[in-house]
Amino acid sequence: MNKNEFRKECIDKLKSQNSVRNFYMDKIVTQKLYRYIKQNRYKVIMLYVPLKIEINISNLIKQLRIDKITVLVPFMEGKSFRLVKYRLPIKVKKFGVKEPNISNNFYKRIDLAVVPIIGTDKSFRRVGFGKGFYDRFFEKSGGDIDRVFFIGRRSCICSEIITDNYDVEGNLYITPKKVLNKKQLKRLNIRNLGSQ
Repeated sequence: MNKNEFRKECIDKLKSQNSVRNFYMDKIVTQKLYRYIKQNRYKVIMLYVPLKIEINISNLIKQLRIDKITVLVPFMEGKSFRLVKYRLPIKVKKFGVKEPNISNNFYKRIDLAVVPIIGTDKSFRRVGFGKGFYDRFFEKSGGDIDRVFFIGRRSCICSEIITDNYDVEGNLYITPKKVLNKKQLKRLNIRNLGSQ
C-alpha cells in the first residue's frame, strides 16, 4: 500500500461517519486535548480552523482564549502558511480553508502544535490531505515548536512505513478511543487501516 491509497481509504472511512457521531467524537478529543494543555501549562498553542472532515476544535479555541492562552492559526501564503493570532471574523479561502484576516506574523516559541491528521504509519509521521502545507511550514519553522500532537476522529494507522522523511512527526496521537505516543504505536499489533 502506498500513501495515496492509504489516504483515500482513511478519508472514505471518515466521510462515511454521521454528523451526530462526529459531534460526540470531537467533544471527547477536545476534552482530552484541553486536559493535556492545562496539565502541561502550555501558553502558546498552534491550532487550526477546522474543515468539515477534521475534529471541530472551535469550542476549544474559545475556551483557550478565555484562559488567556495565545492561540495561533495558519494563514495561507502560496504553498505554505504562516502563523497569526486567532481573531474574528473568519473567512473561507482557497481549498475551503478558513482563516482570520491578515495580521502580523508570530515569531515566538510555540509550546504545542495541534495538527489535524488523516492517518499515520509506524514512523509516527503524518498523512494529511496531500497538499504539503504542514510539511513546508514545519520544514521552515519546526525548530520553534516544542511538541506536536496529532488529532483525528479515527486512529487510522498503516502497518508499513509509507510516509517520507519530510512528513511532520508527532509526539502524541489523540482520537476518541486512544491516545498513543511513538513507543505505544510501535508495540501495537497493527494491521493496515487498523482504524477505530
